[in-house]
Amino acid sequence: MIEVMEENASSDVLAVEKLGQARQQINLELKKSIVGMEEVIDQVLIAIFSRGHVLLEGVPGLAKTLLINSIADSMSLSFSRIQFTPDLMPSDITGTEILRDDPESGAREFVFAKGPIFANIVLADEINRTPPKTQAALLEAMQEKKVTARGVEYKLEPPFFVLATQNPLDQEGTYSLPEAQLDRFMFKVHVEYPTLAEEVAIINSVTGGVRETINSVLSSEEIISMQDMIRRVPVANHLVEYSAKLVRATRPNEPESPQFIKDWISWGCGPRAGLNLVSAAKARAVLNGRFNVAEEDINALALPIFRHRLGLNFAAMSDGITTDRVIKELVEAVLVEA
Repeated sequence: MIEVMEENASSDVLAVEKLGQARQQINLELKKSIVGMEEVIDQVLIAIFSRGHVLLEGVPGLAKTLLINSIADSMSLSFSRIQFTPDLMPSDITGTEILRDDPESGAREFVFAKGPIFANIVLADEINRTPPKTQAALLEAMQEKKVTARGVEYKLEPPFFVLATQNPLDQEGTYSLPEAQLDRFMFKVHVEYPTLAEEVAIINSVTGGVRETINSVLSSEEIISMQDMIRRVPVANHLVEYSAKLVRATRPNEPESPQFIKDWISWGCGPRAGLNLVSAAKARAVLNGRFNVAEEDINALALPIFRHRLGLNFAAMSDGITTDRVIKELVEAVLVEA
């Protein structure tokens, strides 16, 4: 029994080293088409290796779509893009039954034609350009990894990720995603404007006329194996308790919540936030070459995991308070008490 445990530990150490090397290679491949965005890339990779979905928010033209397409190329995964529009129907995402003639018997039968959701990486482009009814078509697929049509279940092949882009809600023609849909995303990542140096590099790269091919670094089997390894990463009990305290402190009705939470927040994070926090912290630790989770991993991921799970009240919004400010102050407050 001890020999088996030692063998598994040795295998996991080698897997950590392999993933670290793969991460470096993926970053090098992405630099062929992406300028800057290091933090965004890190958060997307963390979500992928911890089996999470990502919502990227930013104004049009910040290369969100190009980033996702490039990541799919670097991982040798099947890729599909769904352009969300006001007239998009749920069946346009999941697939539909079509009537087909059997060439041998001549009989007619209904056959399920799979939609673009049947891919390893699904880009839901401008997801908030379509009404909530169509947005909801993603819910079962994102959570259950399957699609149901006429009572028949069709499983989605692993690995499966939804990487969605969203325009800021003050843009024309956008629909706010319901809270139930937002909660399915592990991360909400803000994509900011590039710096001056990055913008100059982007212009030179795009207008230069030369684009390098992105090479595949990992196969789907290797990704699944690394996901399984990451799930085995140990987390100390005091860090699990710390994660739970952070989540509970976001709720204004909790007696232990800081006063600014009670003053600014209408509703806080649900239990899924804590699950995502620990899972993502494991992936971040491994991607940084460690087989153990540290407090810094949890603190670094509080922003993308909490920011779409908090509801600011009217008083906070009228004072210009943002969810990011609330989360940063919360981490500092709970750190003092921990």
